[in-house]
Amino acid sequence: MKPENYTQTPVFLLLGFFEEPELQPILFGLFLSMYLVTMFGNLLIILAIISDSHLHTPMYFFLSNLSFIDICFTSTTIPKMLMNIQTQSKVITYTVCITQMFFFTHFVGLDSFLLTVMAYDRFVAICHPLHYKVIMSPWLCVLLVLVSWMMSVLQSLLHSLMVLRLSFCTHLEIPHFFCELNEVVHLACSDTFLNDLVMYLAAALLGGGSLSGILYSYSKIVSSIRRISSAQGKYKAFSTCASHLSVVSLFYCTILGVYLSAAATHNSYSSATASVMYTVVTPMLNPFIYSLRNKDIKRTLKDSLVKKLRKSQFSCC
Repeated sequence: MKPENYTQTPVFLLLGFFEEPELQPILFGLFLSMYLVTMFGNLLIILAIISDSHLHTPMYFFLSNLSFIDICFTSTTIPKMLMNIQTQSKVITYTVCITQMFFFTHFVGLDSFLLTVMAYDRFVAICHPLHYKVIMSPWLCVLLVLVSWMMSVLQSLLHSLMVLRLSFCTHLEIPHFFCELNEVVHLACSDTFLNDLVMYLAAALLGGGSLSGILYSYSKIVSSIRRISSAQGKYKAFSTCASHLSVVSLFYCTILGVYLSAAATHNSYSSATASVMYTVVTPMLNPFIYSLRNKDIKRTLKDSLVKKLRKSQFSCC
């Protein structure tokens, strides 16, 4: 019996949400709106932090980086999906698929690392307030972000190189709207044991390590807050990390929910729908969480709006 034919230049098909043709215009408008809101919201956060000197602190430095990462994160998948819906095409070339997979894996890892760095920043601010400026120096802040980028690039590059060694057959349908690493690997005709091993080790060491660091930081933060005598002091201390805790919960809960539900149901369409939560919804909600729960951001945005209104009034006169 002959083995299935291999192809030197495979072409993948992103099945995504093509099961319901009549919903394509609605889905296009919905995802385009969500993408524009994500772009506008995160750009607004970045511009607000850059324009206000009072926000030139480690916490807002990390927040501006998180907003930039969220812009890149959504730009990795959404534009291609919108183009496929508009052209009614499911095709994505091998090169584009590997490139998309690299950047998607990179920005997911970078999101996780940066959230860990932000948790460490809140730990130092609440548990060691007198030494905060000394510990969280500008040099250390830049170093933490650079290390996060380097670690994320290395792990993403490792996954991509591991995929490049695989051979693919002719039947290459991905039940997602983007090239998800696990789905691409399991389409290969060659042995994927080493790829699976690397994926599980990376998830355990990097993802588990980041989550452990966040949980450890917040366990220390909670202990410090409990030792504060006044209720007002407790509220003030907790409010400084409430936004970050909300984003962390949203990020990890959606990712865990997607992969646990996918493993339980084995429904490709449900998995693709659930993936929208952490690939589209979470980056879109992050600016709202930080702007609505942060007095400094709200004040800066309000001042900027007032200045623009005054300029427009003077120009009209």
